[in-house]
Amino acid sequence: MKISLITATYQCGTTVGECLASVARQSHRDIEHIVIDGASTDQTLPTLRQHQSAMAVLVSEPDRGIYDALNKGLVLCTGEIIGVLHGDDTFADERVLERVATAFADPAVVACYGDLVYVAKDDPSRIVRYWRAGKYSESRLRRGWMPPHPTFYARRSVYQRLGSFDLNLRIAADYNAMLAILLAMTGTVAYLPEVLVRMRLGGVSNRSLANLLRKSREDLWVIHRHGIGGIGTLICKNLSKLGQFFTRPPNSKRAS
Repeated sequence: MKISLITATYQCGTTVGECLASVARQSHRDIEHIVIDGASTDQTLPTLRQHQSAMAVLVSEPDRGIYDALNKGLVLCTGEIIGVLHGDDTFADERVLERVATAFADPAVVACYGDLVYVAKDDPSRIVRYWRAGKYSESRLRRGWMPPHPTFYARRSVYQRLGSFDLNLRIAADYNAMLAILLAMTGTVAYLPEVLVRMRLGGVSNRSLANLLRKSREDLWVIHRHGIGGIGTLICKNLSKLGQFFTRPPNSKRAS
């Protein structure tokens, strides 16, 4: 089973090597790795070119941000399954895509996801937050729940039917896309109850107060768009993140 993996990069020269190494270590070998770089001017592109032989596609050109890069990647995917791994992030272990492929071996499964840890930007061994996603249900969507997007995989046929990332949303386009898939699907969503991705802190949504406010506005717009609630849903969505600071996955290193 071919898995198309999209990696969006921009000015991540100090971290993208770790990202690429974690892909190379995957026990599942049928990977179509599509890397879309936003015309980086640091060491990102030289590092990518050093590993280009392991990629199906490498594109480096100006874009309109991460969601534009992901849309470019979606067009190029030929695998049955599509997922993402951003240039600052790594897989939790070498069997992540093997477990994803096993989940999709069931033809009823249209999407799957797992857990995620946020790690310190300068010390990826130090866990700051643990996002235990839990099992999917549509009622949870109405209480502000969403799966961690970096762990989310769906069949390419689903993306072809439901479209791409909305570029009018600068921060919440992933939330919007996942809701579109989950609310329109006719199959099963599989939950893999283990950490799949280690994600460095420092993403767009939490870089500043202005971005946090914009994210809340965009989230509320997405909630209204899909008819899953209102301000109460947004409040629940934001409050649900608090517990991520106080729990840890088994055998993990606590933040200090």
